[in-house]
Amino acid sequence: MKRFLHSCTALTLSFAFTTAAVAQEPLKELGAGEGEVSIVAWAGYIERGETDKAYDWVTEFEKKTGCKVSVKTAATSDEMVALMNEGGFDLVTASGDASRRLIAGKRVQPINTDLIPSWKTVDERLQSAPWNTVEGVHYGTPYLWGPNVLMYNTEAFKGEAPKSWSVVFEDVTLPDGKSNKGRVQAYDGPIHVADAANYLMFHKPELGIKDPYELNEDQYKAALDLLRVQRTLVGRYWHDAMIQIDDFKNEGVVASGSWPFQVNLMKAEKQPIASTFPEEGVTGWSDTTMLHAESEHPNCAYLWMEHSLSAKVQGDAAAWFGAVPSVPAACKGNELLTDEGCATNGFDNFEKIRFWKTPVSKCESQGECVPYHRWVSDYIGVIGGR
Repeated sequence: MKRFLHSCTALTLSFAFTTAAVAQEPLKELGAGEGEVSIVAWAGYIERGETDKAYDWVTEFEKKTGCKVSVKTAATSDEMVALMNEGGFDLVTASGDASRRLIAGKRVQPINTDLIPSWKTVDERLQSAPWNTVEGVHYGTPYLWGPNVLMYNTEAFKGEAPKSWSVVFEDVTLPDGKSNKGRVQAYDGPIHVADAANYLMFHKPELGIKDPYELNEDQYKAALDLLRVQRTLVGRYWHDAMIQIDDFKNEGVVASGSWPFQVNLMKAEKQPIASTFPEEGVTGWSDTTMLHAESEHPNCAYLWMEHSLSAKVQGDAAAWFGAVPSVPAACKGNELLTDEGCATNGFDNFEKIRFWKTPVSKCESQGECVPYHRWVSDYIGVIGGR
């Protein structure tokens, strides 16, 4: 019921995306910290050393600023939108399929980059990205970015990486001689429609898909048809990273779209796990730390945004999650990330990733497209077997 309510709230905000956001005035100057800051974040994004003592970028911040950090972990972008709509939080680490909805719904406020000294160190590819900047107005500070990789069990694939996403979309026999039915997973979020569209861009060019987030009725129908095939193969739709890890370790799952976070955790445990960029390419995420329009602790929030852009925090967080830092300086001299970490995690693959963004009815590639609220309702139907 909780997830359903969140989806409905997110759906309401998706309608709001069709209206233009009117920017409120950003904070003019910083005052004293209010003593606390609350953050809605992806799993693994805000660590205080509880899982691994080496990964802690909260304790020092709390000591230095007096701002106590509390974190609410969200499993999907729709849940993040719903939580921000409900209120009571200061910041959110929003992906591109949530950020523009939050801006249009006036749930987040513009930021004053002059109050964030480290802003100038942010990768120029991200400073004015379309998922965090509207008409030159910045809505937050870039945090981490990366790909949605194909994670696989090396024993099931006999040590050779699968070349195609077909292993999770089509009924196939895997290299271990067994069917993929019941042994693969798919992401439990409407944005997964884009992964199906991305697959079709490569295999059915006659559909004319130019952007997996901008689909006309025929393209959208083809994507849903593919997802209905996938429904017959999927053992579980995942949204909780730790449950997906358990499924790979204990429930016989051998392939799924995933995040580098899960891959890294399992590899660290010496599990037979690896990941790859299949021939069709990948979708991905670029996340922005955004300030709630009604934040009760804006000074602590600004202090956190500045802290989150330090090269040390960026490098540590990128190493922990298997992501790419938004501050290029973090790519050198970080003990946890290492000097090879940025290249390993995809720093040079920025142009190859089709980053999450909210589908809208008025789209650039073909004028009229299927809007996000349809993705929400139809994907629920697909998962339900309709």
